[in-house]
Amino acid sequence: MSLESDLSSQLNRARGAARALALASSEQKNQALAAAKNSLSRSADEIIAANQSDVAQARDAGLNSALIDRLTLNSARIAAIARGIEEVIVLPDPVGETMAQWTRPNGLEIVQTRVPIGLIAIIYEARPNVTIDAGVLCLKAGNAVILRGGREALETNRLLARLMAEALRKSALEPDCVAFIGNPDREVIQILKRRPDLVDLIIPRGGKSLKQALAGSEVPVLPHFDGICHTYVDRAADLKMAEEICFNAKCSRPSVCNAMETMLVHADVAEKFLPAIAARMAAARVELRGDDRVRAIIPRVRPASDADWDTEYLELILAIKVVGSIDEAINFISRHGSGLADAIVTADTQAAARFEREVDSATVYVNASTRFTDGFEFGFGAETGISTNRLHARGPMGLRELTTYKYIIHGNGQIRVIGTS
Repeated sequence: MSLESDLSSQLNRARGAARALALASSEQKNQALAAAKNSLSRSADEIIAANQSDVAQARDAGLNSALIDRLTLNSARIAAIARGIEEVIVLPDPVGETMAQWTRPNGLEIVQTRVPIGLIAIIYEARPNVTIDAGVLCLKAGNAVILRGGREALETNRLLARLMAEALRKSALEPDCVAFIGNPDREVIQILKRRPDLVDLIIPRGGKSLKQALAGSEVPVLPHFDGICHTYVDRAADLKMAEEICFNAKCSRPSVCNAMETMLVHADVAEKFLPAIAARMAAARVELRGDDRVRAIIPRVRPASDADWDTEYLELILAIKVVGSIDEAINFISRHGSGLADAIVTADTQAAARFEREVDSATVYVNASTRFTDGFEFGFGAETGISTNRLHARGPMGLRELTTYKYIIHGNGQIRVIGTS
């Protein structure tokens, strides 16, 4: 059987499962989630063993440290995934929720209600936690999901998908509700994007090559690609607070999309702030790259190139720029940011209000780290990704972002009069 026919068969099964899942009760779905959580916890040692095999092969293949970090699962990360499932279980089921309702002068009663999207394809690389997070969220929101992970996490993903399928069987739901594509060939993406008859939405999580692979998709795409995040230290910032926020945003986990990649510092506080934060970053082995004004204060900093302002490093590298005003900071973020997460540190409420209003990112922070841009931190239990799109969903995507809506109209015999528009 060819790859295309094999995949078409899998998509058709998942499509059929989606119709049944859309009608499942909250109790049925929560039972499946509880079973998945229990299987995950019981199988932690098996998961870690499979993951260690993937990590070893990834190291042999020369993957960089950022991808290795994303790929790695350990007891703490598995426990965090399990806690995320528990949080999703207790969240309200969005399916069937009334979003709005009204009555027209002619007596028609109109209700806008949430419904599942249908069959969602999620494409991701080096993130085995997505197999569970996406499966869990899509399931609770009544969607079937087809998962295509990268070859670097193949064994881990295959095992996690099997655990999800077993949990569905135990709950009398179709195991095809969460389907895993075990073939990591890039041709899979080309097939998926040509099947709008079967796939309702593609959510990609990856870099430039994945963006290129999905060009011209016939299926709607809700992208999660670049994460070029900024922190602006304002002239009115509490500098100790700014130091803590910037250090956390860069160093707590540099390989993730919500980590700070560029730090902007107001000229009025640069001479006082930069030596302290640079020393702390250097102690954490962060490579610093700065403009001329930064290097005038800290000569050991490497010169920043134009390309540095548009680079998502995903490792211990930080670009630093001194700016003369909040206007310059906002304009710089507008030119170079990816729209995922940006922050200001300031005690000036007017400056904070301007930053909130004028920075057009999915998440905008005042006096907090960009690292909070995460479905778990937002109380969603997990996330299928962080959308930088402006249509349908933006920011961390939880249950409600995985639904659409329909209108239900009740009448008592009304007919439309000829001659009206």
